[in-house]
Amino acid sequence: FAEYVCASEDSLVLKPTSMTFEEAAAVPMAEITALQGLRDHGQIQSGDKVLINGASGGVGTFAVQIAKSFGAEVTGVCSTSKLEMVRSIGADQVIDYTQEDFTNSGQQYDLILGAGGYHPISDYRRALTPQGIYICAGGSMAGFFQAMLLGPLISLSGSKKLGSLGWVKPGHKVFALLSELLEAGKIVPVIDKRYSLSEVPEALQYYGDGHARGKVVITVEHNNKN
Repeated sequence: FAEYVCASEDSLVLKPTSMTFEEAAAVPMAEITALQGLRDHGQIQSGDKVLINGASGGVGTFAVQIAKSFGAEVTGVCSTSKLEMVRSIGADQVIDYTQEDFTNSGQQYDLILGAGGYHPISDYRRALTPQGIYICAGGSMAGFFQAMLLGPLISLSGSKKLGSLGWVKPGHKVFALLSELLEAGKIVPVIDKRYSLSEVPEALQYYGDGHARGKVVITVEHNNKN
């Protein structure tokens, strides 16, 4: 966390004029993770039945909205207190994971993005359609390593594809597309709390507790202006 930072020109685009600096700060890297998980790895198509596990977090809130922008039917999985928020950003259905295990419901999905959650990879496989794809973009370390190491092996034994997102690749083209979606109002950053630069320890504690809705933003004040 710093007031100033150097970045290469090809990794930047202009902030949409309709957005505040706090909203713009909430975009990378969560939105890029969601986009590349759904589009590049998940091969999302209009009409797909898409499930976002961990739909109320930073990546999840963007994933719900991006999936909707592609014309998908979106189901969001989150805790009880966050159901209405996930529904408000466009989810067609919401599942309270404290009350229902979506991997045992018998419902299957064309694409599952695991932005959170702690299911073993076999559970995700069961919840996929015959040609379905599961991409791990977050959650437990055990789940990530299962997706990275076992996913490709499991994928060889059938038509279902399972794997991890791997390294997220920011760049001008990616940011330009996201900027268009933001400018058009198809995606709106969800900000839970804002902290000043001097409150970073408190912000990290709150974020680390795992209860944040969307993003936690650090506001830097410079010359009495944010």
